Amino acid sequence: MIIRWLIIRIIILFLLLSPSSSISELDSCLSAKRRRMSLKVRKMFYHAYDNYMTYAFPHDELKPMTKTFTNSLSELGNLKLENLPTEYNGAALTLVESLSSLVILGNNTEFEKAVMWLSDNLSFDVDARINLFECNIRLLGGLVSAHILATDSTNRFIQGTYNNQLLVLAQDLGQRFLPAFNTPTGLPYAWINLKYGVMENETTETSTSGCALNALHKLWGMRSSLNLLGTTLDVVTGEWIEYSSGIGAGVDSFYEYLIKAHILFGKEEFWRMFQSAYLAVQKYFRYGSWYHEADMRTGRATYWQLTSLQAFWPGVQVLVGDVAAANLTHREFFYVWKKFGVLPESLPDEV
Repeated sequence: MIIRWLIIRIIILFLLLSPSSSISELDSCLSAKRRRMSLKVRKMFYHAYDNYMTYAFPHDELKPMTKTFTNSLSELGNLKLENLPTEYNGAALTLVESLSSLVILGNNTEFEKAVMWLSDNLSFDVDARINLFECNIRLLGGLVSAHILATDSTNRFIQGTYNNQLLVLAQDLGQRFLPAFNTPTGLPYAWINLKYGVMENETTETSTSGCALNALHKLWGMRSSLNLLGTTLDVVTGEWIEYSSGIGAGVDSFYEYLIKAHILFGKEEFWRMFQSAYLAVQKYFRYGSWYHEADMRTGRATYWQLTSLQAFWPGVQVLVGDVAAANLTHREFFYVWKKFGVLPESLPDEV
């Protein structure tokens, strides 16, 4: 212990007494590293974007191994691939999701070109059963964020070419979501047909993550005495279907969007909800630097596993200032990623 502290003191003294040229060299190295990383990210984006545009556009997503496409909007969340539409040919989903990246990368020319194509060609009047949550965060969210980016600068478009076309598309899509919220509980159906609304005999099961802002109070009122929520529930009866919960699939976005709602709308009510939920997570789900699942009613551990959908958690912790805890968990995810070369969908705790 004494030796370690001596080493630390020597390092501190070295940094304090080193000539300014050493600090300048360090800054230069860091700047060079940032430039390399920036170029690497840019290269990765355009590798994906250009190949999508070449082999898959205007369909939803690229199949990179076969250089073909999939119209995946109707498949997202549909693990059994049931009730797939026969005439749905895609909504250029990847293009919509790429719009904000094009702006961040400074490619206003390609951004304008993409927006104009979507304005002229995209339609949601299609007989397709889609997952409300997935379509909301990816397609509707992509359109709204791109609209904001299209209107926050006067030099992003040729004068007069943009007249809120993306907002019009977003409004049309949002209107098609509304029948899903016509339930006894106000909690939305998980599935909606873009052309015909809620289909006959549609499942009433939905995930906690899929409940939107107006359903938040109902959902929060369903929490246990421990301030924990389950992962799936019935939108008609308002009863929990799955009591085991954690920070992964089925509930992850509840925590993420709750704190972001506070940041976006500035309502203290959202912060109070999140704070109570966060403290409960740290008390009942956390085990060292990992997070397991537990029964929302008792807090007793149920499943001990890492899942890829937990990886957002350190980012949320940074948002709320719990940097030390975020660092611990992020290190664990990074270790797993380095070990396997990819973050597994799930990983038992004994691995």
